[in-house]
Formats: sequence, structure tokens, C-alpha cells
Amino acid sequence: MFKNTHLIAALALSGLFLAGCEKPAGPAESAGKEVDKAVQGAGQQIERAGEKIQDAAKDAKK
Repeated sequence: MFKNTHLIAALALSGLFLAGCEKPAGPAESAGKEVDKAVQGAGQQIERAGEKIQDAAKDAKK
């Protein structure tokens, strides 16, 4: 019982410790995040376009 409690406490404390040690983002990391946002936005637009094409195809079959 105590071993599990100690393990859980150690994991929780190590998680808090690692979260507190985060370094500020450098210019490359910031640029990477912007690229990720742009790619995600483009993917969402492509997905919406695909849904519209599917809807149009269903309507054409009617």
C-alpha cells in the first residue's frame, strides 16, 4: 500500500518539477509553432472542402 502511495507521490512531484523548469521558447520553436498552426488550419479547410464535395455528390445522386 505504501509503495504505491510513494510511487504516485514521486511521479506527481517529478511532473511538477519538470513543468516548473520549462525554458522560454526560442525563435526556432516559436516559428515551428506558427508553422504547426498554419498546417492545422490548412488541414481543417481541406477537410471542410472534402465534406462539401461529399455533400454535393450525395445531392447529385438524388
